[in-house]
Amino acid sequence: MKSIAHESQKEGRIINVSSEGHRLGYPEGICFDKITDKSSYSTLSAYSQSKLANILHANELAKRFKEEGVEITANSLHPGVIPKTDPMRYHSIVKCLFNIFVGPFSKNIPQGAATTCYVALHPQVKGVSGEYFSDCNVAKPSALAKDEELAKKLWDFSLSLTDPK
Repeated sequence: MKSIAHESQKEGRIINVSSEGHRLGYPEGICFDKITDKSSYSTLSAYSQSKLANILHANELAKRFKEEGVEITANSLHPGVIPKTDPMRYHSIVKCLFNIFVGPFSKNIPQGAATTCYVALHPQVKGVSGEYFSDCNVAKPSALAKDEELAKKLWDFSLSLTDPK
């Protein structure tokens, strides 16, 4: 992406789809010591932690691109609650309650895609990086999602898991 952005003289955009569910996780944000611990696995906590990680990753990428002077932006977003994508498919009781209480306030698939398309394509987002969007607007994520030390720690942890050495 760096070379293509440079050669084409066009801004590249990276978008991480997250969720407002990033707010529901562990008090410390990411439990690095429990990432592969099957005995303490919780579906909700794992989901929340992964959505927080999506925001932190976008923020760290944005910071690194800015430091390198690369014309690529990185942002994250909440697409909205979209029941047709069936996020509760494995939790029948939760799914029923979800549909009763949240269903009337949810989005259809095109509405849910709107923020992703906006962040990816709209000229007003040119040069905007390291932000969290919801409903086609910059939104305020949790304090943990803006924690630069946590983002760096996640980046380094991820490298340690993927480094072939």
